[in-house]
Amino acid sequence: MRYVTLVQLFDHPITQKFVKRSGMAHAVACAYHAFRLAKVHHVDPDMATKAAFLHDIGHYTWYRDGQWDYQLYKEYDIHAIKGAERAHKLLIRLGEHPRIAKEIALAILLHTDSYLPEGELELKPLQYVVALADEADEEPGGEHHYRTISDERARHLLGELDKKVEGDI
Repeated sequence: MRYVTLVQLFDHPITQKFVKRSGMAHAVACAYHAFRLAKVHHVDPDMATKAAFLHDIGHYTWYRDGQWDYQLYKEYDIHAIKGAERAHKLLIRLGEHPRIAKEIALAILLHTDSYLPEGELELKPLQYVVALADEADEEPGGEHHYRTISDERARHLLGELDKKVEGDI
């Protein structure tokens, strides 16, 4: 049983504010990659698509002199930490099962190792799928965050993905 859909997430003002900040086109593309990868890695497609869709919800805009500064971002950003907290709170507010909300938040927390000290981290399958989905859509210099998509198109694609997830559960 699904408690929260991707369209419900998309429609929420918190998602509109923070996912748009980091790139709605990227978020939708990652959700689709996660759906495909979930099948390959035997992961729940509902959790994978939600985590991939929300993985960058914690982004902060790093600007210097009115311009986006990719180096500041790479050096100081902790968006995965903020995103895990923000996504968890959003999912709980929308009525997601607490266990599922926690697993999604942990996958968001661990979708990147850019803020972690050097070393190896063994990811659980869901966490690995979300990291792979993000990598599958990345472009050099963070350009994937600047692709655009209309709200209508994004909502339509997420509705289609919701149907695929429902058919897969």
